[in-house]
Amino acid sequence: MAAVVIASKNKNKVREIKQLLSGEALEVLSLEDFSGVPDVVEDGNTFADNALKKARTIARFTGLTALADDSGLEVDYLKGQPGVYSARFAGISASDGENNAKLLKLMEGVPREQRTARFRCSIALVSRFGLTECIDGTCEGLVLTEEKGTGGFGYDPLFLVPDLELTFAELPDGDKNRISHRGKALRAALPVIQRWLDAGQI
Repeated sequence: MAAVVIASKNKNKVREIKQLLSGEALEVLSLEDFSGVPDVVEDGNTFADNALKKARTIARFTGLTALADDSGLEVDYLKGQPGVYSARFAGISASDGENNAKLLKLMEGVPREQRTARFRCSIALVSRFGLTECIDGTCEGLVLTEEKGTGGFGYDPLFLVPDLELTFAELPDGDKNRISHRGKALRAALPVIQRWLDAGQI
């Protein structure tokens, strides 16, 4: 069976991606299945830059087709911050709680209509034969003034989906995957994966 390696050490992301790929005729591996995996410095200016760098590195290292995601929160009031620095907004080793606390502090007193934001995800696919594709997905929402919900990870407890009046952290996994930035990007990537499968290029 053809295999794809998810180029991430984030267990939450791996879980979400595996759920979304579960209907494909693929063996889905993660970096946990390999030893000596090289670290990739995410120093790109965009999510796509970082995703492509990770996918290319892991495809070379494993000799398999790699799928990498880079994603984060863009807050309009903060001119797109935290953006590519989402995971380390409050510092290199910052926890989700610390990042959320910094975001809340910076957004103190900002009215609801100015709290618009979006989650953005770039999915990079690099085949073992060197084929490359990069696909984006976004989900629009609002930054709350306090955390709500216990599910999800990262900024999920602060990210409200206005149509539902629920945060990502309040949504069941299936509902979140249906509307999330990562879910949209992965669904857009599925035809590429299928095309590569049909052509024997995975």
